Amino acid sequence: MHKTRIYLLTALTFGMISFGNAQTTKKMEPNFNAEQKKVYSTIEKMVTAFHNKDIAGVLATYEDGAIVMFEPQKPISGKDNLKMAFTQFAAVNPKFTFTGHEIYISGNIATHIAPWTMVGQMPDGTKIEQSGLSVVVLRQQADGSWLMIQDNPSGQFSMSK
Repeated sequence: MHKTRIYLLTALTFGMISFGNAQTTKKMEPNFNAEQKKVYSTIEKMVTAFHNKDIAGVLATYEDGAIVMFEPQKPISGKDNLKMAFTQFAAVNPKFTFTGHEIYISGNIATHIAPWTMVGQMPDGTKIEQSGLSVVVLRQQADGSWLMIQDNPSGQFSMSK
């Protein structure tokens, strides 16, 4: 398999916020305020949809024009492109563990940060073990809900250069 393709599949496998059979050591931070809980709810909706391979449900948690960095420094946008990438990712069935969630809100913009580890399996049966830092930016909508506008599952990338 071409090296770039392997990297992309690896990124798709371990990259997203809280996918697959996600587990967290802290289900909900006890000190989240009401607005932080709404932000976290968006993350949970996406996780649940992804776990159920409901790609339309996953996409519903993103604003039109949102970007996702399935591979560091290479944002993907557009519903059709995101649908294709999430569909490929769902086929891998990764299992994630999270050590916590941080949510910071400034006006109508929120940041969700979550360190993760993942064990998964490539289509050829190769086992993958990775870890990283998910950084997601969300925007509050007119109805008070929150949608993702930037999703970077490899937020630690710049630190490892």
